[in-house]
Amino acid sequence: MSGQKFGVAGSVALVIGHCAGMLDLVALPVWVGALVERYGFSPQEAGALATLFLLGAVGASASIAPRFNQLNHKLLSTLGFAITALAFFIASTQSGFAMLALLHLIAGISAGTALSIIHGTMGQAANPHRLFAFAGIAIGLFAIILLAAIPQLLIVRGGPVLFQVFGGIMVIAALACGFLFSNPTSRIRHDKSPFSRATWLTIFGISIMTFNQSMVFSFVEVIGKGRGFEPEHVLAALIALGFVNFFVPSPLAALLQTRVSAPLVTQIGPAIQAVLAVIVTSATLFAVWAPAAAVFVAVQIFTHTFAFGRLATLDPTGRATAATPATLMVGAALGPIVGGALGENLGFEALGMAAVVVAAIAIGFFTKAKIA
Repeated sequence: MSGQKFGVAGSVALVIGHCAGMLDLVALPVWVGALVERYGFSPQEAGALATLFLLGAVGASASIAPRFNQLNHKLLSTLGFAITALAFFIASTQSGFAMLALLHLIAGISAGTALSIIHGTMGQAANPHRLFAFAGIAIGLFAIILLAAIPQLLIVRGGPVLFQVFGGIMVIAALACGFLFSNPTSRIRHDKSPFSRATWLTIFGISIMTFNQSMVFSFVEVIGKGRGFEPEHVLAALIALGFVNFFVPSPLAALLQTRVSAPLVTQIGPAIQAVLAVIVTSATLFAVWAPAAAVFVAVQIFTHTFAFGRLATLDPTGRATAATPATLMVGAALGPIVGGALGENLGFEALGMAAVVVAAIAIGFFTKAKIA
């Protein structure tokens, strides 16, 4: 399909914005872990704070997506990331649950606004699949740096540094959008027609798969330490996860774009995710647990790259891809708090069993989308 050409600078801004806006994808374990260990919140309280951030992003994205082509993309993306940065910097000065809850919600709303603009614009690219794959490669490198640095900074400087780092990331994204991002020179006609059945089914499938990912991944660090694994070994597994995300899923998705059916990938992805979830939540041997933990996120990244390209094909206006934050985060928003509740009351093995059921539902939606 024909689409917008953004040039190197515009593409760099989109990739940076994607990394900042998708912060939760790679940072949830250290985010929730720091709230538990450094702030003294229970797993359920920590999960609730992360959920508020994600719910804010969902609401913003759901509001932005239908009117995506009527908005000033550069202005909204820049302001969105700037407000998120401010909210995180203020959060670094707070320790009470109520104030942190409000700031998480504000940060989520503003980040979701910016990320909707980023994803909607990417969906209008000449090759959305490839651009999203490049963004996935970048977020893999981002994860390596983030998961290696934040735990060490927390040891040296304590809990507030978590939000200081998050704020700094959002400042970089705001500057990138402000200086490098350009509004499209020619706008795709704003189509108000309803999404097709296949579009909605694909959206539901991604959302449910993301719920599975966040439900389990939010507590990877907590599960690992609860199994008695050395903290240094758990950290090494998280760093390995970053390297896997960088080298494997997005480059592979770019390579296989024209060689593998996108609907088939979306059917297989949730099944592999469920198998890994069972291993991560039940394995008692580090040699078994660590490899599963290290590749867990890669499955989501690989599958979603194909799903993103499929949505861009199903809806060339960019509205469906602009709803990507809502699509992802409505599932991710519920994951941490559900995972925390299951972990506290039934043990973390219950997360693996729940993941199998949820994966079956996701496969059902993707299968219906394939034949719709």
